[in-house]
Amino acid sequence: MNTQSSADEAHFGFERIPAAEKSRRVGEVFSSVAGRYDVMNDLMSAGLHRLWKHQALNQVAARPGQQVLDLAAGTGDLSAGLARQVGETGRVIVSDINADMLNEGRDRLLDQGLVGNLDYVIANAEALPFPDRSFDRITIAFGLRNVTHIPRALAAMQRTLRPGGQVVILEFSTLYLKALQPIYDLYSFQVLPRMGRLVANDAESYRYLAESIRMHPDQDTLCEMMIEAGFEDCDYINLSGGLVALHHGHVY
Repeated sequence: MNTQSSADEAHFGFERIPAAEKSRRVGEVFSSVAGRYDVMNDLMSAGLHRLWKHQALNQVAARPGQQVLDLAAGTGDLSAGLARQVGETGRVIVSDINADMLNEGRDRLLDQGLVGNLDYVIANAEALPFPDRSFDRITIAFGLRNVTHIPRALAAMQRTLRPGGQVVILEFSTLYLKALQPIYDLYSFQVLPRMGRLVANDAESYRYLAESIRMHPDQDTLCEMMIEAGFEDCDYINLSGGLVALHHGHVY
């Protein structure tokens, strides 16, 4: 289990690489899988990712008129729910560092008829291009583990949250049902890459995604990192035996 690499190195799955290269290599992964991302999510999680995102939206509980930033928004699942929460008088910034993923998300949201309260911004979570105290809620679902320097991203989120605001982080985490670990490992490192090759013609990208989960900080470590970044009342909920964790923190 990893927390963070040194300032000059980062983990790309199990591989250690120069930190400056990670953003590019992660970008290549998501550009490769963008067109089949939703299909693979459904297959990989047996549809559970939709329930996890529903739980995240319940935690966010954005109110009409609020300003929300959805980081690593991908194909827009969470953004769609957030847009409905804030209504016509609110605004959701749909943000991703990867243009291919953001374009997929925009197309899917348009297909759902969601227009008028959504803006689209290519942004690096570590250097958010927004003024201090811009948002009432910030979300990031299944994206934090792909960030090169998690503390920098957390600090950027804390800076841009308004007093009374909340950050909600949905991410794969560490199983607490240890009896399931051998099965989970078999699925992650044998089944998942083969599924990626068959469905998306890309085994290596899905091998990276499985490895990146193992290198992500565990539940308590991430909670401590959030506190160090300046969030208060940090806590988490384990979902599906700790396969996924839902963290939240506040700015007062």
